[in-house]
Amino acid sequence: MRKVIGAVIVCAGLAIAGRAVLAHHAFGAEFDPNAPVRLQGKVVRLEWVNPHTWIHVQVIREGKPEVWMVEGGTPNTLLRRGISRDTVAIGTEIIVDGYQTKDHSLKRANGRDVTFTDGRKLFMGSSGTGAPRDGSDPTEGGSKPAPKKPGGR
Repeated sequence: MRKVIGAVIVCAGLAIAGRAVLAHHAFGAEFDPNAPVRLQGKVVRLEWVNPHTWIHVQVIREGKPEVWMVEGGTPNTLLRRGISRDTVAIGTEIIVDGYQTKDHSLKRANGRDVTFTDGRKLFMGSSGTGAPRDGSDPTEGGSKPAPKKPGGR
């Protein structure tokens, strides 16, 4: 009986761990590196959850409103980059540059850069997930020149 209970506990643990792994996917599993998209509109909803944040942006396409779901990095990653719930509060006007899902009928994208009306630009994507090396990710190394330290070094 102990072996059966132990086996059930192990199987349940593996099932739970498997769901977590599937929830956190690589860029190429869902998004199309050949389908860049630029979305301009207002934030209408924000999901500040792990493993990815989701910003819902209402854009006007061909005269009609569409709501796009834009995937970002984890909440902790975004906080380290200066993006908080208040930064992208509902009603905030933003421009998102990113990549559309492989299923182009869906209104979803992986967000890379978010640009605010005051000109600030922040990287909101997940680093090291297989996304195209497009210069948006400050951790890409070599894609953007590193800022010089005081004294020009």
